[in-house]
Parts: sequence; C-alpha cells; structure tokens
Amino acid sequence: MTAAPAVVVHSAAQAGAALAAAGPRGVVLLSAEAAAASLGPAWFRALVLAAAASHPSARWDAVLDCGAAPGLALAAWRCGFRAVVLDPGCAAHARLADLARRSGGVVLAARPVALDLARLDLRRPGGHRLLAQWLCVTPDDTRGTTG
Repeated sequence: MTAAPAVVVHSAAQAGAALAAAGPRGVVLLSAEAAAASLGPAWFRALVLAAAASHPSARWDAVLDCGAAPGLALAAWRCGFRAVVLDPGCAAHARLADLARRSGGVVLAARPVALDLARLDLRRPGGHRLLAQWLCVTPDDTRGTTG
C-alpha cells in the first residue's frame, strides 16, 4: 500500500473526484467504516473500478473496512483488494494479517487518517480546493493528470 493520503469515498463520483485531484502522489480510496458488512466487497470494488476507468493514469490504492468480520476480509481479497481494515479485537486478526503479509497484502488494525468526502460539497470550487489541499496537490501537480 502506498503512503498516499486517504479519502473516504461513498460513490463513484467522489472516487473520481479524488482520482482527478490526486496528482503524482496518488490517493488511497477508503470505504466508509464497516462498509463491507452493509454493501459487500464486490460493491466497493465496482465503485472504485468505475472511477478508475475514467482516470486510467491515476495512481491509487483501495482499502475496504471490514469491521470485525474476518469472512468479509477474505471475500475482499477474493475480489482483488490488497488492503483491508479489520478490528484488532477480532480473534482471527493475527492469522489473517499473517496470511495477507505472505500474499503481498496488508490487514490494517485501524483506519488511516482520511478526509471524508461526504463532508465536502464537490459541486462547489471550495470543495475541490479543500480536497486538493488534503491531497497536498498544487495546481501545477494536476496538469499531467487526467480528469
């Protein structure tokens, strides 16, 4: 997983805005808290891939929050996720973290610090400006990106 800044996305439009604004550092697209339990890994993967299709040169990683559900973490890996958040109090946490590490993935014990795009109005320039500031992107950084 990259050291890029994280944003919480709730829609393909929000993910697309983050990808368009990300610049050369890239972005981590993070699901809502415990989103795997309500919508499932396939839904979030489809959301991310739909946004990424519109921004083919964007650099990104996606992280699905699986709450305390180890089965959903396994399902997320089957869907193609390389990183999940899993409650460290989950009895299977250490075992799944080891499995992920051996297969090139990661199990995070806590959510990364992230900007929740539900709190921004991306229909307004001010929302896009705050997103760019979070991503530490200057206007010159975005000239070579698509979107």
